[in-house]
Amino acid sequence: MTVLKCHPGIGSRIEGYALVSSDNFSARYDLDRQQGVFSRPEHRLAGESYVGRILVMNTAKGGVASAWMLHEMKARGMAPAAILFNRANTILAQGAALAGLTMCDRFEDGDITQLIQNGDYLIVEPDEGRVTVAR
Repeated sequence: MTVLKCHPGIGSRIEGYALVSSDNFSARYDLDRQQGVFSRPEHRLAGESYVGRILVMNTAKGGVASAWMLHEMKARGMAPAAILFNRANTILAQGAALAGLTMCDRFEDGDITQLIQNGDYLIVEPDEGRVTVAR
């Protein structure tokens, strides 16, 4: 097991499987929110289901609409379990808080898109600023 330290995040403790990409993340432009998959053809995760997975991404992109969509996805049961970013923006942090979605960023150990692999089992403890990676 590997323990990664990050800035204290938001949301509750979550466990689940990682879905990783070094791409950036927009709930508005990258996802088919009805089908629960990454839909932008240029995205490295195109065709992959994000529902119930812990997304591990470089950074957030987009504005208020992307943040609002997190809330809509969570309300319909079509949201990721959590999102981990190398660096989030304040709008996505507000959106995750509004949605009740777990989110962490600013990891001390380096680029999380390199440290975590697809399918790794993660335990995310945002209050502690800690993510445990089990392979």
